[in-house]
Amino acid sequence: MRTAPVSGLLAPVALLLLLWPSERVTDACSCSPVHPQQAFCNADIVIRAKAIVGKEVDSGNDVYGNPIKRIQYEIKQIKMFKGPTEDIQYIFTAPSSAVCGVTLETGGKKEYLIAGKAEGNGKMHITLCDFIVPWDSLTQTQKKSLNQRYEMGCECKISRCPSIPCYVSSQDECLWTDWMTEKSINGRQAKHYACIKRSDGSCSWYRGTAPPKQEFLDIEDP
Repeated sequence: MRTAPVSGLLAPVALLLLLWPSERVTDACSCSPVHPQQAFCNADIVIRAKAIVGKEVDSGNDVYGNPIKRIQYEIKQIKMFKGPTEDIQYIFTAPSSAVCGVTLETGGKKEYLIAGKAEGNGKMHITLCDFIVPWDSLTQTQKKSLNQRYEMGCECKISRCPSIPCYVSSQDECLWTDWMTEKSINGRQAKHYACIKRSDGSCSWYRGTAPPKQEFLDIEDP
């Protein structure tokens, strides 16, 4: 299935109070919202996992010699969608939301989709600006897209539409307009669309759980 190109009217972005993906402002932490696909492409590691236990640990010293505290989560990895061949065993984050630290529910009952940066040796680091959501909150399209769909568009550019009208500036760009049309960054495009690179080098929104058919990849939009 293919979708018509966005000429400036689909959807811009609002403040969403989830673990992600908001333009979240605490005492000192603020993040620009990104489409889930963009968050996937930007991350070193994307996994489905449960947090077993969490504790505060020392993580070296700052330039003044003061100890750096971080929260260490021991996790159970269920599936890796992007990352190294070895399983992730520990996730680290800052000790409070004011410095972009993430709080995960421990005990191993709640599953999350977690995207973040690699630290090597089975470790990763996450912040409030990363894509971290309860697994059950994802749509079927988002879950399917984690396996291949998002990666097919990592060379594409997803641009947030700040106001109407807005237009693509190059053929490898998809306009993300959830904020404008739905006043939410968790709108239709975020939930059900992926920006796919086509055989002519252009990028276009694709909707659906089925893999894109060859005619979608080959035929130009009218």
